[in-house]
Amino acid sequence: MIRILKCGEVDNAEIFARSVPEVDVQKIVSDIIADVRARGDAALYDYCEKFDRVKLDRLEVSAEEIDEALRAVEPEFFGILETAAQNIRQFHEKQVRNSFIITERSGVVMGQKVTPLDRVGLYVPGGTAAYPSTVLMDAIPARIAGCREIVIVTPPGRDGKVNPAILAAARVAGVDRIFKVGGAQAVAALAWGTESIPCVDKIVGPGNAFVAEAKKQVFGRVAIDMIAGPSEILIVADGASNPRHVAADLLSQAEHDRLASAVLITDSPALAEAVQAEVERQVRLLPREEIASASIDNNGKIIVADTLDAAIDIANDIAPEHLELCVDNPFDYLDRVRHAGSIFMGRHCPEALGDYLAGPNHTLPTGGTARFYSPLSVDDFVKKSQYTYFTPDALAAVSDKVARFAEEEGLSGHARSVTARFE
Repeated sequence: MIRILKCGEVDNAEIFARSVPEVDVQKIVSDIIADVRARGDAALYDYCEKFDRVKLDRLEVSAEEIDEALRAVEPEFFGILETAAQNIRQFHEKQVRNSFIITERSGVVMGQKVTPLDRVGLYVPGGTAAYPSTVLMDAIPARIAGCREIVIVTPPGRDGKVNPAILAAARVAGVDRIFKVGGAQAVAALAWGTESIPCVDKIVGPGNAFVAEAKKQVFGRVAIDMIAGPSEILIVADGASNPRHVAADLLSQAEHDRLASAVLITDSPALAEAVQAEVERQVRLLPREEIASASIDNNGKIIVADTLDAAIDIANDIAPEHLELCVDNPFDYLDRVRHAGSIFMGRHCPEALGDYLAGPNHTLPTGGTARFYSPLSVDDFVKKSQYTYFTPDALAAVSDKVARFAEEEGLSGHARSVTARFE
């Protein structure tokens, strides 16, 4: 049963459970990465047989498999994918950054050049659930950014195939290549390359603890978006909220993973008790009841605060992945929210809307990292170079200042590189 606590009974740092792996994930992942680097495709085939329990004769998804998957997907769902893609494109097109140039000083040209990454790798989870939504959320910003090649890695099913919905989403989003590889071994393959899988410049997308650790270990060889942990939702709700709706929103995250955290903060003791009862009732109706129950029992909390302002203070302190403001006038509170991955405003904006159809990205910072990380965006798929041009007269006008600055730092060679041009 989800616990009801008074504000202060649990430290803010403990409101969202921070899971500690029961195995040495770091060592296991390090060994897998070393093996993939040494043996390439052979290691990937072995791990696929070991972890996914399927023997493959080819890692890349063929055009025939994609065509077969498209025939298997119901036209209605394919239409929903296209609608979601349209909304995601519309939102992310607003994020495009332009190069700029400055010519305000005589003889001086400066600027910033925005360049898309050449090749990016998207990790799409499989296992207990397949996520075509992640394909759309990760691939569409990359395509808008102008990346030359977009590659997906995702675990195969026991039949050796990728979920048809994932392949359909990949077609809608404009993905170039898809490989049937999951886990830390997939991250290693993207970072170092194998005979079949090309190395990429950046790896993005959520995964389990082994995927997260692998991304951490390959960082530096390639870029990554963030280190994502189990899913989180924090709902701030007043006493006028519908307990049935609030409970359903909590369970929408609890069903993700046994380690997921679903928390309600309210200024209404009556709502707290009503939501507690609703969670117990509704969890029994879920096909993923076992997973959701474990999440709720171990990590779920209802916290009763004195005021909604106090609830917002707690939200800022823990920086949730998803924050729902279930109040009458949510925009009155928006400016007070400093740390949250994605904010859902009002009583009719469940977090699931953002997962699938609204348009903003659902690849979000977890574990308090919303204090310094942002949702996945077009910015994740570009890099910026700066450039400078000075004419001889423009350099002469500042040469003494540059040389003096360099001498102050004890770098006479720097100073000489300027003054030598006027001797």
